[in-house]
Amino acid sequence: MSSTTKEIAIVVGSTGAMGQHITRRLANAGLQVIAVARTADSLNELAQQVPGIRACAANIGDDSAIAAIRGQIDAPVRMLVQGAGVATAGGVLDAPTAAITDAVNIKVGGLLRLVRAADARLAKGSRIVAIGGHYGFEPSAYAATAGVANAALANVVRQLSWAYGPRGVTAHLVAPGPADTERLRRVATARGAQDGLDADAVLEQMRSESAIGAFTTVEQIAWAIGLLLDPHADALAGSTLFMDAGRRKGLP
Repeated sequence: MSSTTKEIAIVVGSTGAMGQHITRRLANAGLQVIAVARTADSLNELAQQVPGIRACAANIGDDSAIAAIRGQIDAPVRMLVQGAGVATAGGVLDAPTAAITDAVNIKVGGLLRLVRAADARLAKGSRIVAIGGHYGFEPSAYAATAGVANAALANVVRQLSWAYGPRGVTAHLVAPGPADTERLRRVATARGAQDGLDADAVLEQMRSESAIGAFTTVEQIAWAIGLLLDPHADALAGSTLFMDAGRRKGLP
């Protein structure tokens, strides 16, 4: 593998709707992006849209991902992004226990695998970023997998912040509200099946749960992650950046 003078960003979940925008923004910021996803075909499609990325086919839910990702790193790592998503499998009373434990493995286990793969290349100013939606803070009746996994992710981000703080490496959680994607339509379909509504009615109801009557966009999420590259973002170490369009009502 040829070396590069560019600093590296590693994006897990790079081929999803959100991950594609994050990958593009970080590449435009001048970083060499290592795009991680489970299938080579999806990575090849992404490479056609974002030339110059480095593809890494790996399953972040398995420890084999550590060596696969580590083998692609040949320069200092500026940013890690754990953006792998999990399936919606119902509420806490009916979601299979295996689905909930799998979600924690993908979200939390995946973040730890990503960090361990890059540990030797992290330095002062490096960012560890996890994407964990607002369901981790606002439990829902239909998304127990996301709720439990994202709540655990928030705790791990704070632990990583203390573990890496002495090295000048900061950890951050970005918590979007429902993002306007095809995946959201699948969530709406599942929620509608529980409530006896069609997907469009559920989507309209979900918009009304926002203070501004809108979903978060994938472009907005990518923008926020790009902001964390700024040196002033050190002050956000260990914190959660809520991007829920005003859905949270509780304090803090």
